Amino acid sequence: MLGVRLSGMVQIDISYEGGLHCTATHGPSGTVLTTDAPVDNQGKGESFSPTDLIATALGTCVATTMDIYARRKKIDLTGLRITVKKEMSAVAPRRIAKLETEMWLPLPLSADPERTLEKVAMSCPVHTSLSPNVALPVTVHYLAEVGN
Repeated sequence: MLGVRLSGMVQIDISYEGGLHCTATHGPSGTVLTTDAPVDNQGKGESFSPTDLIATALGTCVATTMDIYARRKKIDLTGLRITVKKEMSAVAPRRIAKLETEMWLPLPLSADPERTLEKVAMSCPVHTSLSPNVALPVTVHYLAEVGN
């Protein structure tokens, strides 16, 4: 990791429960979540799969990063909606092939004519950490302009 400055550390403790189930505990908060393998990979699909968590991380990171920027600009993003559709590769090795993100911004394009919020979204830490082998298409919808 030459040339990378490190900042902050968070510990996640994971316990394998058997039956393709894991429990993860977030060190700072104590929040617990569970995972299960998906139905198409020998699991029961009773919870998020590990790769579902990557899709979840992408969507929530995009929202968080956009709102950090928007707050500085006094833009209210309450009501922002994001959908991330995860597609796995059909051939070995099993991996995430595509994370398609769709966003509905609760403001007209005139509030962000340079589409800076979209650029900020694509600079979120999760987005910039993903392999270039993962397709990351993004579609953004703004509220319709009045009179259009």
